[in-house]
Amino acid sequence: MDKIIGLGNALVDVLATLKDDTLLDEMGLPKGSMQLIDDAKLQQINAKFSQMKTHLATGGSAGNAILGLACLGAGTGFIGKVGNDNYGEFFRENLQKNKIEDKLLLSEQLPSGVASTFISPDGERTFGTYLGAAASLKAEDLTLEMFKGYAYLFIEGYLVQDHEMILHAIELAKEAGLQICLDMASYNIVANDLEFFSLLINKYVDIVFANEEEAKAFTGKEPEEALGIIAKKCSIAIVKVGARGSYIRKGTEEIKVSAIPVRKVVDTTGAGDYFASGFLYGLTCGYSLEKCAKIGSILSGNVIQVIGTTMPEERWDEIKLNINRILAE
Repeated sequence: MDKIIGLGNALVDVLATLKDDTLLDEMGLPKGSMQLIDDAKLQQINAKFSQMKTHLATGGSAGNAILGLACLGAGTGFIGKVGNDNYGEFFRENLQKNKIEDKLLLSEQLPSGVASTFISPDGERTFGTYLGAAASLKAEDLTLEMFKGYAYLFIEGYLVQDHEMILHAIELAKEAGLQICLDMASYNIVANDLEFFSLLINKYVDIVFANEEEAKAFTGKEPEEALGIIAKKCSIAIVKVGARGSYIRKGTEEIKVSAIPVRKVVDTTGAGDYFASGFLYGLTCGYSLEKCAKIGSILSGNVIQVIGTTMPEERWDEIKLNINRILAE
């Protein structure tokens, strides 16, 4: 089976469930967005969190996707940067516990990155992200050795603020023979760096994951039309449309796959990341696009029923049974 390595912001999610959305207004965080915050805002959020029940989980878009893949039994690795602190240790231990090859770099100057995650009553999540050490990953930290032995590199769009680092990672990965997968990350990030996203997708990226807002920010079009535009620029394009499922296109082949029915959405954190996990797991096993997307739907439909992105073992057992049912169809 092909192995996948993720490159992303090594973040620890600190999650809190809100009774209503007034706190988001107080903090100046637009609902459903991912905003980068400074140290002062982090302290302000921590003061609020100290009066609330919070939950810790490893996060970061690529980190979540790689964790999902590892839980399915895929061969995985992760490149990121953490601080020399408890959060960094928590992140590293989680990689090792899940048999993910640990290619974490250490920053002595900066604390580990933290994503303060607010879960609204409707399950929508809003992030105030303090990048810290995660954002200090530089082009010169990367080596060709890191990518050897893998077939795919999964990059999160949240990294695009450092053009040089992303381009260097892609060049090394291509030199080592890897295919490049890009998750677009967030509509505001795509809108703010449109030219660079266009360059990446036109020139380097093989597989693109986008939700409908990101696809619209990139193409100006609604999901199906956006899919056609993106698919012309890469090998496989995926546009996720939430509870309505996903559209996938490769060359002239186009499919739509439904989302799995979910009674109660608890927290949408990681839904897109876990869809990518399932899809890429199918791809590394050589399954059809439809089966890849169905596995993606199973994973994303399950992760939205728990708080955070860590699912208990019995839920993974159930997921694997459901995957086996799909493969037997």
